Formats: sequence, structure tokens, C-alpha cells
Amino acid sequence: MSEGRSRLADETLLDWIRLIRSDNVGPVTFRHLVTRFGGPREALDALPDLARRGGARSRIMPYPLAAAEAELGTARRMGAWFLDIDHPAYPATLRAADAAPPLLAVMGEPTILARTPVAIVGSRKSSAAGMRLAETFAAALGASGCTIVSGLARGIDTAAHRASLETGTVGVFAGGLDKPYPDENRPLMRSIVDRGGCLMTEMPFGWEPRAVDFPRRNRIVVGLSLAVLVVEAAKRSGSLISARLAAEMGRLVFAVPGSPLEPRAAGTNALLKDGASFALEPQDLLDELAPLVRAPMPLAEAEPAEAPIFDAPETDRDRVVQALGIAPTAHDDLLAHAGVDAATLQLVLIELELAGRLERHPGGNVSLLG
Repeated sequence: MSEGRSRLADETLLDWIRLIRSDNVGPVTFRHLVTRFGGPREALDALPDLARRGGARSRIMPYPLAAAEAELGTARRMGAWFLDIDHPAYPATLRAADAAPPLLAVMGEPTILARTPVAIVGSRKSSAAGMRLAETFAAALGASGCTIVSGLARGIDTAAHRASLETGTVGVFAGGLDKPYPDENRPLMRSIVDRGGCLMTEMPFGWEPRAVDFPRRNRIVVGLSLAVLVVEAAKRSGSLISARLAAEMGRLVFAVPGSPLEPRAAGTNALLKDGASFALEPQDLLDELAPLVRAPMPLAEAEPAEAPIFDAPETDRDRVVQALGIAPTAHDDLLAHAGVDAATLQLVLIELELAGRLERHPGGNVSLLG
């Protein structure tokens, strides 16, 4: 890790690592905990009691200090570093997204995302024509001032990264930075860093990627980008999940049309029927991106500060739980139905999430786990 790149002192950084790695602490809960208790160390101390009040069946323990220290040591040996959400180099597009990761492990130069970031995604089992299209779009967009973002998978992702090495590309891992996947892309990953690009992940060092981790990676790929281009995608594919996430986040969605007889074009053609923009050439993206580049994406509005509440009456807690169901519900609806104030609602939601009883959905909606 280059000296001085991480904004946080080691002791504070270890607290950040421990809090975000603790069981049932996601990005939204991390932010609420730090705001409510004044810092990550105080939030760590509060975790067991909060989870108990939320109905946890077993005692919740914070992420071990030794494990956080091991992560920091691995990062330094690899030349990686931790980028916190308040750091000036944290990508503005991702910071503006819902549930932005508070901490990213990074190798390389995240500042290249200050250029116009565009995600290119598609089938892992791509056709030769699809690979050529991905290369053509990535090279032309890169030469026009865009940074290409993708997930380092086989097929379309790999083609997009390779074609944009000279102009700048960002690869997002589904596992830890020390657990690259697929293995054959190790030389490509090294080239990305050596040529001024960047690798990043929200996952811990030592984390082997699992199937459930790839949608989380896709959310970061989309969150980093102003637009998402789907080159090839079957009817059921991770690329279509990325396109759906992009629409939810208000990103531009483009798709390359294909033959109705080609299964790998079924997903992209469906996207076009559903309203995605046609991408016949790179200029199609550049034309629609131009207004966004002239008017950069604003930061998400900060939530109003709330007076700290460190416990809630049992009757209030019961009303919030009764107002929740398995269907995602908006905060405003919960406030109206439960008849509690916003600070109490947030505290009870934190308790339920730490107890493993709450699920958060896009747009800030929440539901009880069955």
C-alpha cells in the first residue's frame, strides 16, 4: 500500500474493516450505526446488545481484530489499499448510489473513474462476433474519454477490458483481491494495474467468490458507471440483472441488437423491447452521455441528522415489527402505520437487521425475512 493513500489512520481503518465485516452489517446499516453512535468503535461495542434486542437467537460478535489486522497486512504485501467512502478518490457515481460500500479494497488508480465511466457486460460464452463488438465499443469509447468498467469474467468482460487497457479500465472482483476469478485472467488483471487502471472489491481479503457474490459485484459495476452496455446476453443471465440494476439506479441502458435465431442475443433483444437504447455504434452512447458529462451526477442528499436514541420502548418495537411483512415496504409507509418517529424506526430496523430478521431492497424499502 502506497504510504498516505488511505485517508484513515490504521487504528480507525481497522475499526471500519471490523464493522463492515461484522455479521449482518451492510452498507446502509454501517452508515446508520456510525451516525448514531458517533464512530465505528462505539458502534462495534453496541452490536451485541442491538442484535439481542432485535431478537437474535445467538450472541452476535464483531469481526475479530486479528482478522482485520491480517487483511491490512495482506493489502500492504500486495500493494493494495483501502478506499473509504469519504475519501476524495472514492468514485462519485458509486457514492451517489443507494447502499454504496463504505470501504473498498483497491489496487491501482481509482481516479480514472473521474473520466466518463461506462460498463460493458455480456455473456461469458460469447460468440466471436460478440467479442469483436465488445472490443470495438470499448476501444472507441476509451479513445473518446470513457473509462470502461466490467466484472473480469470470461467472454465479453475480458474483451472489453483488453481493448481498453491503454485508455483505462476498472475491474471489479466478486471475491477478495487475493482471490481473482477466473484464474486465467490473472495476467489481464496485472496489466490493468500496470497500465494505470484499477481493480476493486468490497469483499474481504481471502474471500473465495461464491455464486451469490456475483450479483453484489454487478451492483458495484453498475454503480460506478453512468451507462451500461449489454453486448450479448441469454434470456437468463447476470448481464440482464446488471441491466435491471442500472434501470433502478437511473443509469442509461444500451443493448446491441442480434439475430432472433441467436440464443445469446435473446436477452439483449428483450432489453430493447423493454425500452433499452439501441447501440449500433459507439457514437450512440456518446450522444446520450453528453448531457450527463456536462452536468455531473449529484451526490445523494444527506439524510437529516437525528437525535441519538439508544433504546426504544418495547411497544414501539412491536408496532414496527407488526407493520413489516414479507413484501418490501417504504419507510414513509412504516412511519405512518407504526406511529413512531424516524429515529425510533431506524433503530428498530438496525436491531432487526443485526438479528438477521430484516432484508433491505432497492429504493430503501425493507421487509421481514420469512
